[in-house]
Amino acid sequence: MKKTKSILLGILLIFCVVKYSLPQEKITLTLEKTVRLALSQNPYHLAAEERIETAKAQVREAAAGFFPALNAQALQTLDEKLFVLEFPSFIPGQPPQRVSMDFTKDYQFSLSFSLPIFTGGRLTSGFKQAKYNLLSTEQAVKQSQHTTVFNAKAAFYGCLLTKSFVKVAEEAVEVAEKHYKNVKSLFEVGMASKFDLLRSEVEVANLKPQLIKARNNLKIAELRLKMLLGLDLSQPVEIKGDITYEPFEPDQEECLIKALQNRPEISQLKYQKQMAGEMLKLARASSLPSLALAGAYNFWADQFNFNKDAWQNYYVVNLVFTIPIFNGFSTSARVAQSKAMIRELGFTKRGLVDMVKFEVRQALLKLNEAKESLLSQGKNVEQAQESLRIAELNFSEGMATTLDVSSVQAALTMAKTNYLQALYDYVISLAQLEKAMGVGWND
Repeated sequence: MKKTKSILLGILLIFCVVKYSLPQEKITLTLEKTVRLALSQNPYHLAAEERIETAKAQVREAAAGFFPALNAQALQTLDEKLFVLEFPSFIPGQPPQRVSMDFTKDYQFSLSFSLPIFTGGRLTSGFKQAKYNLLSTEQAVKQSQHTTVFNAKAAFYGCLLTKSFVKVAEEAVEVAEKHYKNVKSLFEVGMASKFDLLRSEVEVANLKPQLIKARNNLKIAELRLKMLLGLDLSQPVEIKGDITYEPFEPDQEECLIKALQNRPEISQLKYQKQMAGEMLKLARASSLPSLALAGAYNFWADQFNFNKDAWQNYYVVNLVFTIPIFNGFSTSARVAQSKAMIRELGFTKRGLVDMVKFEVRQALLKLNEAKESLLSQGKNVEQAQESLRIAELNFSEGMATTLDVSSVQAALTMAKTNYLQALYDYVISLAQLEKAMGVGWND
């Protein structure tokens, strides 16, 4: 038996070692796949979706108030104090007679029910309030969806941007090393000075830390993306795609109209205001009378056995009419709270509409800024590349120094970096405009 357990334990240990030692399969992430994974696996968005189930359950709970309630109860008396009755003696000179009486039954079983007939609108208002809460929650989940899509796009494009920065840094190091080899060849034949050789060597050394930093930033961007997608941080991924410029000429008024129609936050406030209206009705209904039908059917006996003659039974059917007379002014207090909440939501909506308009205009301004910067930086890259070619040619002919070449190399690296940053700002501004307009991923 011990030998069998040892064999099974060894097999289990080998299985665990093999399972966790095998390399994980690399996942290729496109923009579309990134967004879909974010919507299906992001823990914060999944938590928001669970609120819909909670709201649906609250609707069912509110609807349950319209149905009759049926309850069963069993009771056993464990100990009791008997009633003692004293009777005067009919014989002169004798003490009074004391008799113990048991007015309770040791075993009681009851079945009771109640059915609301009129509640002053309390049940209806509670049910409507739960329905509006469900609609409001659905809009909140829609808002979470828009935020998740934007974050997924930003993280995906961020990975592409840092990946491009790595490529720019590698090209800068490659160009610097090529220039260093050229200077070294010229130095060996006496056509370049020791200063030029040292200067070019120092330039290569200065560029390598930037390359290391760019590669490290790429790893951090990938970790941020995997965390957003709900992936294991050790899961290898491959980012597939390009940041491209697609001309887009939005109309400001059309964007504003669409934003005010589509933004889930505005719809959410509308449903919250309707909820507050039902709360006001509910508060007023608490001062109205109510009518209910109630009944009970009881069995009781002194001994627990199944003898038919041992059990007695009776039933009652009641019509219960309740009139609130005084509740310490709590009704007026709840009415005042509901009215204040309605006014608060009205002011909040005004502020939210202004904020939505601001976000749309801000996104449009950022989009135009990124577009103009992108077009200008594209020309700068071409000019910087041509300047580097001329500087290297002049250096080989002795008409330029290493410092001149290094300056042109730095200008080219800066121009490429600015161009990539402008390209990233453009696509992010587009994503911000979509989010500000309330445009979903499927739209």
